[in-house]
Amino acid sequence: MLQEQYRKKLRTPEAAVRAVKSGDWVDYTSNVCFPPLLDAALAKRRDELSDVKIRGNLLFGPIQTVECDPSREHFLYNSWHCSAYERKLCDRGLCNYIPMIFRNVVPYYRHFLTVNVAMMSVPPMDKHGYFNLSCATGIARGILEKADIVILEVNEHLPRILGGFDEFIHLSEVDYVVEGPHDPLPQFPAAEATEEDRKIAEQIVPFVRDGATLQLGIGAMPNVVGTLLAQSDLKDLGMHTELCGDAYFQLFKAGKLTNARKTIHRNKGMTGIVFGSQDLYDWVDQNPAVTVAPLEYVNAPETIAQLDDMISINSCIAVDLYGQTCAESAGLRHISGTGGQLDYLTGAAMSRGGKAFICMTSSFADKDGVRRSRILPHFGGDIVTDPRSQAYFIVTEYGAVNLVGRSTWERAELLISIAHPDFREELIAAAREQKIWRESNKR
Repeated sequence: MLQEQYRKKLRTPEAAVRAVKSGDWVDYTSNVCFPPLLDAALAKRRDELSDVKIRGNLLFGPIQTVECDPSREHFLYNSWHCSAYERKLCDRGLCNYIPMIFRNVVPYYRHFLTVNVAMMSVPPMDKHGYFNLSCATGIARGILEKADIVILEVNEHLPRILGGFDEFIHLSEVDYVVEGPHDPLPQFPAAEATEEDRKIAEQIVPFVRDGATLQLGIGAMPNVVGTLLAQSDLKDLGMHTELCGDAYFQLFKAGKLTNARKTIHRNKGMTGIVFGSQDLYDWVDQNPAVTVAPLEYVNAPETIAQLDDMISINSCIAVDLYGQTCAESAGLRHISGTGGQLDYLTGAAMSRGGKAFICMTSSFADKDGVRRSRILPHFGGDIVTDPRSQAYFIVTEYGAVNLVGRSTWERAELLISIAHPDFREELIAAAREQKIWRESNKR
């Protein structure tokens, strides 16, 4: 019976995308659940369509509907959180960012947004007629429920990840199913640690206790810190995170990740989205120790707050002397997105024994090779991700400082103390001009 229903809904990609009309809102969900066969088929309809708006996030490309239409007359792509590929699209004027915090994305759809056609990749249907939402579970179910038409593309390489709830959709809720061969999933192994990365990790490790639960944000720095924690003497660490990347697999391999002391979801690591190496995909596949759930639950501060000793580790691009954090733009150039950083900054602060760390190298070399400070006197066009009122630990290779409850002059002193030495005098001069420098301070 199920197989007969399945065959009735089976379409070629070209036939399935006939459901898209000019002016529609189309959704591709997230990361490796992007539907490449459907996207390619939709791109072939370019000349007969106009003003088709597409949403996605953390898509690794190529997105053929975007690449085939540089004028954006036919397809207009928008992202909730930019991957490196989507950042390049932004640089070319081919992608617009949608401001958000991750826990609210599905409620945005539920209450305010239109989805005419949703399409995503899923693992093959199980014997009960269910499709697992795999690496996009954090947001997928809510988007599919809002869609007028649901099209699923079966990707034989996707892992089936066991869920807390809303990790599946039944065949009866699906309009069309598409099959076809796929390339292996994109690979994103943890980056190699630099000497600066190691020094930053060394600043954080003393604050982490046995049994702590970890959230490692999107980007190279949190992954590197997690990988280095795997080499520490810590034990019985837990996972509660929007993104499960390779650092958690490294912690598991090292015997550090047991989830045994978590105060909720004991013995299970919880996440919303997954992408990384093939080893990671193999590890999460049907693993009862890993569970996925919607980000409106996973990232809710009231959920995070129930985890004792919650340690949140995220990265940023710059911090100003007032404690404002920018994690999503370089000036007005868009880089990534807010993601769940503010969710975990809030939740970890509410946790008993919890701490939130924002990490960055103290300086960087620009495209001309000129050394620049990541600690700035004040922002001038950079997008503020975390307000100064929620500043917590800021970490560079020169130290970790806690800005909670600190006045403007105290923040200036603390942040300058972890700035690159080459920039400290000019930062002091700027703080003095901004009237946030204590003249009696002894340096």
